[in-house]
Amino acid sequence: MSETDQPGDTMRERAGRPGWLLYLLLEADRWLVAGLLSAVLFLTVVGAGLVHPVPAQTLLTTGDPVETLFQALVTGIITAVTLVLTLSQLVLSQELGAVGDQRDRMEGAMAFREDAADVIGTAVSPAEPSAFLRSLVRATDEQARDVEDALDTGALDEELTELLSTYLDSITGNAEAVTAQLEGATFGEFDVLKAALNYNYSWKLYAGRRIREAYADQLPEDVGERLDRLTRTLRLFGPAREHFKTLYFQWELSNLSRTLLYVSIPALAVTISSLLFVNPADFAGVTLGVANSLLLVSAAVTVSMLPFTLLLSYILRIVTVTKRTLSIGPFILRDTDRSVDVEWE
Repeated sequence: MSETDQPGDTMRERAGRPGWLLYLLLEADRWLVAGLLSAVLFLTVVGAGLVHPVPAQTLLTTGDPVETLFQALVTGIITAVTLVLTLSQLVLSQELGAVGDQRDRMEGAMAFREDAADVIGTAVSPAEPSAFLRSLVRATDEQARDVEDALDTGALDEELTELLSTYLDSITGNAEAVTAQLEGATFGEFDVLKAALNYNYSWKLYAGRRIREAYADQLPEDVGERLDRLTRTLRLFGPAREHFKTLYFQWELSNLSRTLLYVSIPALAVTISSLLFVNPADFAGVTLGVANSLLLVSAAVTVSMLPFTLLLSYILRIVTVTKRTLSIGPFILRDTDRSVDVEWE
């Protein structure tokens, strides 16, 4: 198992996209992304007005294009905000339920925490999401070192020794980096989920199980037991990550609902004011070679579209994370080098 036989550990290495694009999709502040989208919209409208063969002042004062536009925007803003808020509340309402359902959820959560406490070797598993994930990741690091300590290279052939060493090194190196990222991370921010996405547990679980099965007759009993314990811990990391991802999405939807309420009123105010009081013929001047009427209409459109640009900035992060975590467990949905599979088969 060489480094070319496995996908990159971090999400950026596995994504195959430019770093700046992944930063905008996931890590950047959502207001910053919305601001960039708004700037692109403003410049696009202004640019279209400048390159059109007919002067913008003539276009805006012939007929009633401005009135028609802002009438549509008023209807669109009210409809879109109402629909998004309704869908968000439907998603969040899934947390409501009868006492029996809540008790089953509680029992399931407690059973999972007990399993986690058992594999990480503590009486009670941590309560904070970042500390909980950090404990699981640190446990895989320690257990990988335990497997390495139990290896008797003299009893194993060179191929198996190299395979195990590379596999264990990939776990310890990735675990150390993710543990550092989770240190001090606060739930509600993207840092916790980002660190969890940077731990490539699915490949490690898959590779560990393949090694255990393919070389079962060659592995000493002590090494096999320690490798089994390592894979059990990796199996717990998957549902833990998915659980905290779900909680984070609900957190983001709550933030999105509140943010849309904040921006929808100013957007409606600008749209209605433009519909009632703005007449492009009253703004016949030119600023820096651009018609004032064009600048005014472009700015009003940009502010009116702010609920949409904010919605888009939040949805971009959610759908990107969802795409990167479609599967749970040892399923690899990306193109990878399958030379290890061929060798084992």
